[in-house]
Amino acid sequence: MFRRKLCALEYQQADTFDHDNENEFRNLILWLEDQKVRHYKIENRTALRNINGGDWTKALQSYLEELGCPYQLAERTVLIDWLLGYAVRLDYGDSVDQYKTVTPDSVKVKAAAPAGSTNPLDNLDFNDADFKAGVASLSMILKVPPHTDHLEQLKAICLLVKDRLSKEAIEKTSSQPKGVQVPLDKTELGFETGDYIINEAAKIVRLLHIKDLRDLQTKINAAIVGVQTITANPKTDSRLGKVGRM
Repeated sequence: MFRRKLCALEYQQADTFDHDNENEFRNLILWLEDQKVRHYKIENRTALRNINGGDWTKALQSYLEELGCPYQLAERTVLIDWLLGYAVRLDYGDSVDQYKTVTPDSVKVKAAAPAGSTNPLDNLDFNDADFKAGVASLSMILKVPPHTDHLEQLKAICLLVKDRLSKEAIEKTSSQPKGVQVPLDKTELGFETGDYIINEAAKIVRLLHIKDLRDLQTKINAAIVGVQTITANPKTDSRLGKVGRM
């Protein structure tokens, strides 16, 4: 039903999209806002991003009202069709000159042209507005600090994924014993600064310092055990009449 508009918007699940599937519906709404509509600033899309949250429906209702959508949530079919049409209009408005040159003959020629590289990355425009918006959205999800150069930000995301989300990193993390959680509000600071925020920050620094001290103590204990393994091997030498290493 929506395939033609989804294909026009280059939605990856255009052939398999099921509007009755709640998860697919919510993901489509978020994708349209992130990639095509961009009605909200990136930092204001948090409510829509929380697709599993209990307030998502309320956030969607507010979003549709701001867009001027004439349909209600219960009218899902026409609602999706309206949103897709709205996104297509915006997409066309961003590239009017490009689409003016498109004719049925040029489309046929493009379709008949030999396929290029099978690697999808070779066809990406790294300076495209949608690509930049995607990098910014991903950086917010992974809590990567912003950067004026989106490509440098993408490098930071790649390093984070490699370091924290690779198969080896996940296996290493899962194999480590889990520490005991310490509620910050039940942690004694030992002094008062007169400022709640500074107090909380000082508690965190104190806990990190204690952790470092414990790690240092563990290493010292390991060193002592190692030295004892080497030195504590007493044997009796009856000729010398004393106990010691032989």
